[in-house]
Amino acid sequence: MQRCLALALPLVLATPAFAEPVAYTIDANHTYPYFEVDHLGLTTQRGRFNKTGGRIVLDAAARQGSVEVSIDAASIDMGFARWNDNMRGENYFNTATYPSIVFKAERLVFDGDKPVAAEGSLTLLGVTRPLTLTIRRLHCAPHPLNKRETCGADILATLKRSDFGMTKYIPSVGDEVRLSIAVEAYRE
Repeated sequence: MQRCLALALPLVLATPAFAEPVAYTIDANHTYPYFEVDHLGLTTQRGRFNKTGGRIVLDAAARQGSVEVSIDAASIDMGFARWNDNMRGENYFNTATYPSIVFKAERLVFDGDKPVAAEGSLTLLGVTRPLTLTIRRLHCAPHPLNKRETCGADILATLKRSDFGMTKYIPSVGDEVRLSIAVEAYRE
């Protein structure tokens, strides 16, 4: 869930080396984090967040960069209204008190000239914990319609919701949360 934030950063990082830092804006229309959690040992339940924004700055030549991603927690989408309302409530995301989930990273890990991970922190329910996002399928190219340089990637992470104080119904609803994020970002 919170991992969603981190997804945007890897796309930006795969661009060719530049003489100076390059900034990218996360494309909210083509970026969404989704999560999976075990439900009663019977099924894997999935949810997503429909509103994500942020900015990535990459200095590929120096192998440095930063990422800041913000997710509108109330944009959670579990597939039907009643369940969405439950997830927005005090037992889970408590969106009235904590409207945003934020991921920030100041350290990128490279394999050669490509970023493969973003080491940062996730803030969820007012609790900030370290989180590393794995970056896969990073690719940058001119967008076929608007011709702007656009980067995309798949981001993966795993976290324990209890680390952020979200403990309702553990173990019936799993503690381990698997995060996947499809991210696209365009050069500013």
